Amino acid sequence: MSEDAEVAEAPDPFEAERLIEAVLFASAEPVTLASLRARLPGVADVGALLDSLRARYSGRGVELVKRGEGWAFRTAPDLAARLHLEVPQTRKLSRAAIEVMAIVAYHQPVTRAEIEEMRGVALSRGTLDVLLEAGWVRPTGRRQTPGRPMTWGTSQAFLDAFGLESLAALPGVEELKASGLLDTRPAMIAYAAQSEDELQLPLGDDTVLLGEDDGA
Repeated sequence: MSEDAEVAEAPDPFEAERLIEAVLFASAEPVTLASLRARLPGVADVGALLDSLRARYSGRGVELVKRGEGWAFRTAPDLAARLHLEVPQTRKLSRAAIEVMAIVAYHQPVTRAEIEEMRGVALSRGTLDVLLEAGWVRPTGRRQTPGRPMTWGTSQAFLDAFGLESLAALPGVEELKASGLLDTRPAMIAYAAQSEDELQLPLGDDTVLLGEDDGA
C-alpha cells in the first residue's frame, strides 16, 4: 500500500472526536479509554481528542469529566441545584455501612478482618451486601496470607457517585472537619450525641441517613 493510500485512510480527527462525543453521550456510565480506543483503532491519540472535547465543553451546561479510568458527560456543578425539580430519592445506610465505606475508601485494598479490627466490632454480612448492591465496593483480589482472605476496594461507581476524578481527590482530615462531616468533639461526647440523634449526609441526589445502626 502506498503512503498516499495510508494518508487517505487515516481517520478524520473531527469525525473521531464526534464519535467519541456520541459514545459518551449515549452511555449512562463512564466509558474507559480502552473502550474508546477499541472503537477508534486507527486513531493514535484518543487522549488528545478527549482533552480537546473537554476544553470544548468547559463552562457549558454539561462538562466532560474523568471518573477513575472512565470519561463521562455530567451536569456542570454550579447548575446541579437548579435541576432538582423532583423529590430526591432517599437511600438509607446504617452508621455501620458509612463506617465500612470510609474504611474501604481510605485503606483499600482491605480485608473483612482488617475492617473489623479498625471498627473494633464484628462486621455483619449484610453491611457489605448493602455497599455491593449500591455498586460502591468491589472485590479486588485475595491477600497472600493464610486463608487468602478477599480484599475490598471502591468501584468506578463510587467515584462517579461522589464526583471524584480519582481516589487522590478524597478529602483529607482537615477538609472533613471544615465541611462538618468529621465530628471534632471529644470521642465520648460525639458518640453519645450520635446515639441520640439521626444525622443526614446529602450525596448528590441521594440522602444518606445515619443513626440506623444494624449492630455491626
